Amino acid sequence: MQVIRLPGIHHDANSVLICDSGDGVLVDCGTSWYQLLVEERIRGQLPKNSEISNILLTSRRFNHCGASSYISSAFDAEVLIHKSAVNCLSGGDHFSTWASRFNSDMPSTNATGIIDEHKIEIGKISIEGIHLPGHSIDSMGFFVESHDLLVSGSTIPSEKHVSRWDLPTGCLPDLADSIELLIDLDLNILITGFGEQIKGKNKIKSVLEKHRDFFDKCIDFENNERFADWEKPAQTVTFLTPKNWD
Repeated sequence: MQVIRLPGIHHDANSVLICDSGDGVLVDCGTSWYQLLVEERIRGQLPKNSEISNILLTSRRFNHCGASSYISSAFDAEVLIHKSAVNCLSGGDHFSTWASRFNSDMPSTNATGIIDEHKIEIGKISIEGIHLPGHSIDSMGFFVESHDLLVSGSTIPSEKHVSRWDLPTGCLPDLADSIELLIDLDLNILITGFGEQIKGKNKIKSVLEKHRDFFDKCIDFENNERFADWEKPAQTVTFLTPKNWD
């Protein structure tokens, strides 16, 4: 198995190529702004004689899925997303995808709906979609159990940044529960939505527990005054950078 992380350009989330025995999938593809460049990068990194069969989307957010219609056509690949987001993609919903905050249209995208524990077989490995609501109702991670590897999308933006729950369809208690689920997976490799990948079971457990504890504290806040010293994120940013959040 080969796993290749393509760091996001500007606002874009990371894209991740997972390939085995000539088969491949792409997890997330960024905004439509850089779709030609994303295609070029994929072709440059795709192993010889390999083909992409599916584009797996971790959420409806524009910086994860905006290029999916174009990339799907370029590689003749089927787009998969949690079933709750299929209609918003097909209708080019620019609000819940957050494309409106990028001053962009959301390209109408044909996608197939999947649910928790959906399996995608490529080569000799199996990739499992895991429903991780919280950042958005349709958020998913993609788990390769044989390698204890997960691609998290915006559920874990990076080691030092925490996910937002204040965007359309977000939910703070669900987000805390989703982090708890990730802890139970006992991961060895965690590929985050925007940052570097995190390696090592102890390191990953520590990071996830820190994120979970932060969300638990937020749930316990009695009012919004505790949020006053947080830097307000730019409208195109889908994660938080609060001060002293640990």
